[in-house]
Amino acid sequence: MQIRDLPFADPGVPDVRSGTRFLVWLGRQQLGGQVKSMLWGLLHHLGIAGLPLGIGIAVQSVVDRDGGRLGLAGVLLVVLGAAISVGDVMLHRTAVTNWITAAARVQQLLSRKTAELGSVLTRRVAAGEVVAVSTGDVEKIGWFVEALSRFAAGAVVLVFICVGLVVYQPALGVVVAVGVPILALSVLPLLPRATRRADIQREKAGKATELASDTVAGLRVLRGIGGEELFLGRYRAASQEVRKAAVHSARMWALISAIQVVLPGILLIVVAVHGARLALDGRITVGELVTVYSAVALSYHPLRNFEEIAMAFSFSRPSAKRAARVLGLARTTSTTTGDEDRKATGDLYDPLTGLLAPAGRLTAVVCGDPDVAGRLADRLGGHPADPGEDHTSVLLGGVPLDELPLEDARTAVLVQDKDPVLLSGTLHELLDVPRSGAVLPEQALAAARCDDVLDALAQASVDTDGDPMRTRITERGRSLSGGQRQRLALARSLVTDPEVLVLDEPTSAVDAHTEARVAAGVSELRAARTTVVLASSPLLLDRAERVVLVHEGQAVAVGTHRELLATEPRYRAVVSRDTEEELAMAEPRDGGLEAVAEGEPVAELTALEGESA
Repeated sequence: MQIRDLPFADPGVPDVRSGTRFLVWLGRQQLGGQVKSMLWGLLHHLGIAGLPLGIGIAVQSVVDRDGGRLGLAGVLLVVLGAAISVGDVMLHRTAVTNWITAAARVQQLLSRKTAELGSVLTRRVAAGEVVAVSTGDVEKIGWFVEALSRFAAGAVVLVFICVGLVVYQPALGVVVAVGVPILALSVLPLLPRATRRADIQREKAGKATELASDTVAGLRVLRGIGGEELFLGRYRAASQEVRKAAVHSARMWALISAIQVVLPGILLIVVAVHGARLALDGRITVGELVTVYSAVALSYHPLRNFEEIAMAFSFSRPSAKRAARVLGLARTTSTTTGDEDRKATGDLYDPLTGLLAPAGRLTAVVCGDPDVAGRLADRLGGHPADPGEDHTSVLLGGVPLDELPLEDARTAVLVQDKDPVLLSGTLHELLDVPRSGAVLPEQALAAARCDDVLDALAQASVDTDGDPMRTRITERGRSLSGGQRQRLALARSLVTDPEVLVLDEPTSAVDAHTEARVAAGVSELRAARTTVVLASSPLLLDRAERVVLVHEGQAVAVGTHRELLATEPRYRAVVSRDTEEELAMAEPRDGGLEAVAEGEPVAELTALEGESA
């Protein structure tokens, strides 16, 4: 796999049972790159390991005044130097390729999971953790994948050095063969404590990141209420906690690095003293002493790979664990039936709440609690439920949305949440989304009443000759007002022309006059198309052909807006903002909707509700 071939056509199905298993799976996916990097690493390290032999031959040839051997030593050193250069360059290239391809694979997996889960992702995983996984954690995971091949090459070379020295000069080789494994494993007892400190640092950093992102998102509100200094103080305190944890963690890693420097130095001293005695006794030559000493000195280079892989694994394992937790979130827990030819069209029905949205009609849903409305909108779109909730699937034309392929489910039901996001780009690019073609962008903009938005974009145009469709919209639409952003997002949803359109408070940021016009535009454009609007605004509710009241998780009343105002006190309490005392004094009227309030499914009582078409 080359960098130019990215992105992957299919990043694969990861093993998310644990962080370690995820790392192993990731390594297996690019086994060819790992082997290639290890081979170049072997060439590099073996070239370094061979230098002592060439130096030893050169020194001994000078002592023996042997010009032929000195020339042979020179040729050997030139060959080893070339091997070191080529191996180092290619090792770096292949290792970086492994890092980038691993990071790209994880990023693609995260992007795929984000698209699969949608807005539910940030309800099941903290926003700060999602940011940490997609940025810093990806880097640490890539670091481990990159370091793995270098470590494998270094380990093989150390074994080669120890065996070679035992064969070359047993008296000194045994000392090296015993000392090198001790050096390689000396930091293992410290790793658990270092890992715990690093985990604490990352946890505090994640909380600080989440606090910062929340503060930035709500900066306008904070300025409005004068709360900037309060949240600035909180972030200062959080950042100081991160700093203290980082210093605490760095001390342990500094100790590990110090051990990796001190112990090789002690081994060098032992080899030098013992070797000098052997040379004085005539048991070894000067050249052999120089060879062994140089080999021990140069073994420090592959030994550093042990420290690096220990640090990389310690840092990447929690990162991989977080990534595996995000990637392990499932769209659904239901099992598919294998019938992929079923067409999802018809009434939208939620068995959990009893909510029915008949095909081809505009249905309004009143919940009272915005959070409940948001979760219900996600359910209607086939998004996964929160942990602990019932995972009963919503039915579209009798077909469970959970059992449809993700692409088909998204095409059939489109959900626009109450805080839609506008990406940066031109208005033409914003509306260039997959669509049926039955609704033109101009029609969608007109239905969403975006005339003032088009005028504002035309005035802001610099080099597009006043064409609002070619004017760039800044990130998240920050150059526009909240109501303008909301209406542009509504136009984007309308232009897709889905089988079922679910809108969660689509006019919460606009004034009453504009809201009435938007309600009329949506009603006209979506005529004979299934539309569900979760709202509590009388202007929207009065336009609906059918209004359903959801109380305590159940659809308890259905009718027109005016009928429910007259007959259902709980509905009136939500829409007209009655006080709790007024609601307590009100009693449900007999007949009509009473059976629904007592829990009979709304879908079976359509004929009893006197709905207006």
